[in-house]
Amino acid sequence: MAPTSTAIDDFQVDDLQGKVTQRIELFPISWQTYQAMLTDMGDHRASRLTYDEGTLEIKMPSKLHEIINRLLELIITALVEELNMSIKGYGSTTLDREDLQKGVEPDSCFYIQNADRIQGLDPSLPDDLPPDLAVEVDITSSSTRRMAIYKQLKVPEVWQYTKQGITFFRWSDGDYEETVFSPTSPMISPRTLADFLQQRQTTDDIGVIRFVRAWIRDWQTHPTQ
Repeated sequence: MAPTSTAIDDFQVDDLQGKVTQRIELFPISWQTYQAMLTDMGDHRASRLTYDEGTLEIKMPSKLHEIINRLLELIITALVEELNMSIKGYGSTTLDREDLQKGVEPDSCFYIQNADRIQGLDPSLPDDLPPDLAVEVDITSSSTRRMAIYKQLKVPEVWQYTKQGITFFRWSDGDYEETVFSPTSPMISPRTLADFLQQRQTTDDIGVIRFVRAWIRDWQTHPTQ
């Protein structure tokens, strides 16, 4: 199944200069060094770290990457609110497992179905309770390694945005499979999400969210259309 197209050209990017996500890999890096780097770098940083059995990937997101990521965060929150569900966003929080020797920092992640199981402002996240939804924005860099780590962590759902389009993945029987509709928001397809993002061409972030809310309310009134 080919992902629904929302190519980078749809956002009127004439060239990629200054818009390319920077990425470097370091090897071999021990788990202890990886953990020390996380501590030294702190939480207030733009970079995303991925650790995979001795290989450390450091990603520096571009401006375009962050614009799309923030829009997706807003859209997801609006969708969940309109559907009267719970949500707790954890941004790019580090998801790591020493027993697996793997760690990843999503562009965004959310507890939705399991939001009520996470209590407090800054709780420790159980190893056996990954976020319900992770978002990967990969305009100019591959997310193959990160997707493999999400699979190991058993993250139930991943939304992936690439130059080729948007794809929804659902974890099932030990692997990811593409799905036409989001398990979290079953009325939302990649094409619908692409339409939401496309609104940013002619309006601001608030205008996009107003469009999303109006779409959801119309769907709730006429669900079969």
